[in-house]
Amino acid sequence: MLNISADILFSKPQEEDVNFAQKDLIELFPYGLSLSNDAHRPFMILKDKSGDLTLPVPINQIEAGVALTQSSHLAESTTHKFSEKLLASLEIKLERCVFVEIKGVHQYVRLYMAGHSQYQSLKFRADEVMSLCIHLKVPIFSTKNFINRSKLMSAGIVEMAQGLLQDPISMIKIHNYLM
Repeated sequence: MLNISADILFSKPQEEDVNFAQKDLIELFPYGLSLSNDAHRPFMILKDKSGDLTLPVPINQIEAGVALTQSSHLAESTTHKFSEKLLASLEIKLERCVFVEIKGVHQYVRLYMAGHSQYQSLKFRADEVMSLCIHLKVPIFSTKNFINRSKLMSAGIVEMAQGLLQDPISMIKIHNYLM
């Protein structure tokens, strides 16, 4: 059995960066999705206004499907309708989404909000909230340093997926619940 540990690829832990200067934040916009039929995770592609900087965000297949569905102007309903109405009824507004940390093969964002009596922000895995942020039109930000570190992380994910495809033994079903 092949045991791939994120600690091997990313030996230095990367702590959350919340001490960024406002001037260092770059606003990013949804550009597209990178999908494939093999072992790769889908990537949401975010770009800055000029199109010069690209942030690849690995997301799960469900999040990719939701993002694709939402991009269709024909879709009358969305999986985020409940969240949207709940936040509105509680008078909570998500003000911005900032990429703050990389742990292993996961990126983390901090969602800043107004209207909550106890919290000004909450941290989430990026792959869990990207389609919600896009649906709610929450501005998305990152630093150039984070973008560069994410490109290295993305290359590691692609290398791991290619390694799995080249090693048929690692793809053997070893449990009834695994596909």
